[in-house]
Amino acid sequence: MNYTSTRDNNISIASMDAIIKGISDEGGLFVPEYIPQIPNLNSLIGIDYLSLAFKVLSLFLTDYNEEDLKSALNKAYDKEFSHDGIVDLVKTKEAFFLELFHGPTSAFKDMALQIMPHLLSVALKDKEIKEKIVILVATSGDTGKAALEGFKDIEGIEVVVLYPNKGVSDIQKAQMQTQRGNNLHVLAINGNFDDAQNEVKSIFSDKAYKKVLLDKGFRLSSANSINIGRLIPQITYYFYGYLKMLENNEIGENEKINIAVPTGNFGNILAAYYAKEMGLPVNHLICASNDNNVLTDFFNKGIYDKNRDLLLTSSPSMDILISSNLERFIYHISGSDEKLVNQKMKELRESGTYTLEGVNTSLISGDYINEEEVSYWIKKLYKEEAYVMDPHTSVAYGVYQKYKKETHDNHKTLIASTASPYKFPLKVLSSIGLAYPGDDFLAMERLEEENKSKIPSKLKELKNLKSLHKLVVDKEDIKPTIMEILEGGNKND
Repeated sequence: MNYTSTRDNNISIASMDAIIKGISDEGGLFVPEYIPQIPNLNSLIGIDYLSLAFKVLSLFLTDYNEEDLKSALNKAYDKEFSHDGIVDLVKTKEAFFLELFHGPTSAFKDMALQIMPHLLSVALKDKEIKEKIVILVATSGDTGKAALEGFKDIEGIEVVVLYPNKGVSDIQKAQMQTQRGNNLHVLAINGNFDDAQNEVKSIFSDKAYKKVLLDKGFRLSSANSINIGRLIPQITYYFYGYLKMLENNEIGENEKINIAVPTGNFGNILAAYYAKEMGLPVNHLICASNDNNVLTDFFNKGIYDKNRDLLLTSSPSMDILISSNLERFIYHISGSDEKLVNQKMKELRESGTYTLEGVNTSLISGDYINEEEVSYWIKKLYKEEAYVMDPHTSVAYGVYQKYKKETHDNHKTLIASTASPYKFPLKVLSSIGLAYPGDDFLAMERLEEENKSKIPSKLKELKNLKSLHKLVVDKEDIKPTIMEILEGGNKND
């Protein structure tokens, strides 16, 4: 299995090289040259998560040997996950919630970012890379903390995380600011997530800047879902959820399901699309957005238009107007049309909008719900079934309810539950109608009393941890600040 670029079909590199590079030199994203198949799903019923992950990863990462893959999996999915099965499947009257938040940062990003550092370490050793790798990450909330946690103190790697200073929750900010690790650097920026993401992409395409870094002994890579090493591990949990439904006799052999995914950068739902292309019986994919509904307009009108205000919502990981992984989806459904992708990405850069015509996107439908509806669905499901959703999961559940009402599609549906409700306790408490303190940590304790479940230990300890990362920079100062940090001139404290 080799990887090509969404913007240059002449590129063909091994998975180790794709993971090290992160993004192609011309700005394209790496994609597998073909989608492998997993036949006879019934034979996998009862398989544990690590064994299933090995089957999936070994199809895509063919230049990794069995020993290295299994070692990476064992290191990634260890005691840091609070659930014995790594993920959990919870049935309600209307849907099945695939809980992906039982890792160390209480968000689904752990599912990939706990294994990616080990995959990268193997690749660096195999390729005999001498320079330090700089993992450059833009985050809208959860990716940053998961990357910091996954890469902390790994030899030969430095991590620089950019996040919008006023665009993440208090708990998300505390998770990043208190993260310990000698190789970690966190920058709050005066701007939004798209500003951070655009700066990361700009740095990757800045040949002069990269050459200066290389001359100083640093090589850039990424841990955002633009890196194929982030995306591939996410495929596993969709197969796992389906197999659990089979194992529990909730569906029959080859019965198709729907999958609803709260979506910002389009990576998580793209992993579901890959799973479908690999043979997972999927009837329909539901792309759920919050008030930043640029993807809803794309799937309903064929027009991608980022020329609108970015709204700050209770689901900050989805407060995004440029969904990077949509580029991969367009590449695949257009029959690997690199010219089309280049043209549309050029239009997006220059005018902030493009129209996609003559390409079938009907496998995925898009819709959104507003803040009032987010609260409505959190309250309704809690009051009726005592199940507590975080705001991102509520977006997916609410959009699924709209989809079901409009289409009368009764296929059983898997909801990607992407974060612990304890990460957003103020929104959850206010939604279910409980009095709540203005402090996130007191609110977590109040939610714990009401919900009769334990606060994840790593969230609970945040209250007493010292803030280590305090730098706030303007957008135009990001490049020189990163250079200064890597040279040791700014310790970020």
